[in-house]
Amino acid sequence: MTVDHVIEGKQITKTYQMGTVEVHALAGVDLQIARGEVVAIMGPSGSGKSTLMNILGCLDHPTSGDYILDGELVSRLRDDQLADIRNRKVGFVFQSFNLLSRTTALSNVELPLRYAGVPVKERIARASRALDAVGLSDRIRHRPTELSGGQQQRVAIARALVNNPAILMADEPTGNLDSKSGKEIMDLLLTLNRDLGTTLIIVTHDMGIGQQAQRIIRLADGLIVEG
Repeated sequence: MTVDHVIEGKQITKTYQMGTVEVHALAGVDLQIARGEVVAIMGPSGSGKSTLMNILGCLDHPTSGDYILDGELVSRLRDDQLADIRNRKVGFVFQSFNLLSRTTALSNVELPLRYAGVPVKERIARASRALDAVGLSDRIRHRPTELSGGQQQRVAIARALVNNPAILMADEPTGNLDSKSGKEIMDLLLTLNRDLGTTLIIVTHDMGIGQQAQRIIRLADGLIVEG
């Protein structure tokens, strides 16, 4: 049976120029991630995992190699085209939540739909459904300052999911939470993966988080050494 890969990377490299020195953050990465899979990307500081996340999330271009996301070759797109792909196909959840503090949970979740030009009535309906999916239907008019850390992360997850992305990328999603809230957020992410079939990619230092994934991709010195 043919596996449906939502991500395919072929000999991806990323080189940064630091003065007169070239830094090879990725040194020829090959990887495939199946649709609906839960993958943890792990490795020590400087291993290349943040660089790989930025490329997989369409935040940056590789220096060379091919990156195919949901059937589209995105590694050679212009910045404006890459931004469009990112808004349509990638949902991000960050350690620091990255919510707009002066607007409501509903408005925060609507934000990607505003960028996509979705009409107001549909935006509100879709954002409301996303907040309901993360258990916050009773908090849609609350601002981030009126929510706990765990609730703020749930808003961020709803925002990441509102465009029905091909992949959900979570960068240390429990890093700013206490252990109880962190467990609840991981349980929620895994439940959404199971119920919605959303491909989940978690970048983490936490082995406890990594062990909850179906597969760990471990990097060292810009190369995949496991997974």
